[in-house]
Amino acid sequence: MHLPAYLAPFRPRLFSALAGYTRERFLKDAGAGVTVGIVALPLAMAFAIASGLKPEAGIWTAIIAGALISALGGSAVQIGGPAGAFIVIVYGILERYGLANLLIATACAGVLLFLLGLLKLGTLVRYVPVSIVVGFTNGIAVLIALSQARDLLGLVVPKMPADFFSQIKVLGNHLDSFNPYALGLGLICLLGLFIWPRLFDTQARAAGGFFTMRLIRLMQAVEGVQLKRATRMASRMPGPIVALVTLTAFAYFLALPVETIGTRFNGIPRALPSFALPDFSWETVRLLVAPTITIAMLGAVESLLCARVADQVSGLPRHDPNQELMAQGVANFVVPFFGGMPATGTIARTVTNVRSGASSPVSGLVHALTLALIVLAAAPLAVHVPLAVLSGILLYVAWNMGEWREFARLPQASSHYRLIMLGTFFLTVVFDLTVALQVGLILACVLFVRRMSSLFQVVEVSRDADSASFQLYGSLFFGAVAKLDPILTVVESAPKGLVVRLDVQSLQSLDTSGLDVLEQLHKAIVLRGGRLVIAGLNAQPLAVMERSGFLAKIEMV
Repeated sequence: MHLPAYLAPFRPRLFSALAGYTRERFLKDAGAGVTVGIVALPLAMAFAIASGLKPEAGIWTAIIAGALISALGGSAVQIGGPAGAFIVIVYGILERYGLANLLIATACAGVLLFLLGLLKLGTLVRYVPVSIVVGFTNGIAVLIALSQARDLLGLVVPKMPADFFSQIKVLGNHLDSFNPYALGLGLICLLGLFIWPRLFDTQARAAGGFFTMRLIRLMQAVEGVQLKRATRMASRMPGPIVALVTLTAFAYFLALPVETIGTRFNGIPRALPSFALPDFSWETVRLLVAPTITIAMLGAVESLLCARVADQVSGLPRHDPNQELMAQGVANFVVPFFGGMPATGTIARTVTNVRSGASSPVSGLVHALTLALIVLAAAPLAVHVPLAVLSGILLYVAWNMGEWREFARLPQASSHYRLIMLGTFFLTVVFDLTVALQVGLILACVLFVRRMSSLFQVVEVSRDADSASFQLYGSLFFGAVAKLDPILTVVESAPKGLVVRLDVQSLQSLDTSGLDVLEQLHKAIVLRGGRLVIAGLNAQPLAVMERSGFLAKIEMV
């Protein structure tokens, strides 16, 4: 079927990846998929719980959305599922609109994402300034960390509010219910996640602190006796899984008085999710425009940033951004019908996938299958998982999510970068991501117009009683038209019959506002019996003047 040129073809990367697929590649993809599936289990539960949902919402989102994104996406190795960036957004929508409307907003965002990809708008996401991305990423990391304070401290809080200052107030009012056992488990989990990868990384060993080096020496001593093979096997175990299993067993056998998945959610159902249509109406959709756009924009930015990281790490052919957005759209449209949450590309799991040897979307399908088998086989064991351990995992995620070094580099950055980055960061923390993105983009546009207008210059070359010559540099657009006022002043103060020459050889572009000002200048010159002469027109300004008919009214040299 022949599609119009403005529509992107639907070509999942899986189809091309299976051409010439070998058994050796399948074994590598299967191993990587199993590894990522194990890594995704605690993260999926933690993201759902932190978002105000039940843990199975995150798990089945990772399974269903992960499978759809891998099967239909435009990247060879990207892993999709629930992401930390959505925690704050989902919690806020859930608090304000309720679960049914969250599901509707997610499905509508899926439609919007699919249309963005179908209309070849995937590349537009790249135009989001890096200062905005860094600002809202750091802001989300701070909010994730704050959202985990309740479970980390073991506070008895019936319902956490969504906004920043209310959360701080509620936490302060419930400090009397502090649980030292929960804090101990959370801090041990967090510390263990920092230490675990350094035990097997030679570069990290060299940079490690005193405590880490002592553990490494102890491990080396044990290795020298009998456990070298066990150590190599341990190095392949994901840190979150090690923390989840060991600390859950520790809390269970010592009967520590901490809140668990079982005590708060009565465990995880050991069954497939049921298909259910949310209560859909046009009036409801109209109320959910802002949440829908927020989910779609954040999902698009996160997934395409993740896909770019995957390209750099894997060395495989570059992803197709439009196909990736269409796959994200399908996944987010389908998942709500099974009670899931918004999904996008996930950098941590994608990088794990690549480093585990993945070379095709098959690894993503194996990852989803692995998660499904784990849930169906071991769901009853999840009732014993302490929430403090999951909070420790999320604090580790928040730390890795934030680009904290950017704050230290701010003194060397431009004033525009500092203003946009810090503005987006504080708006994300104090208000919400929707406001931060809107204000950040508007501010970026205003500052861009200001910078571009400063590059446009009008230089007076010569002037006498009968003629005046000026040279234009840069781009004459709506933000720079005021800089032509000095020429108009010369025309109005000069005697009649003045010949004005504009040398535009260095004028790179012209928009309709700039053309309108030139037309007004031409009228003012003609009314005083003079002539306007334009010399050295480049291709773009020439085309604009020709289409408007202005070219026929002036003299060219």
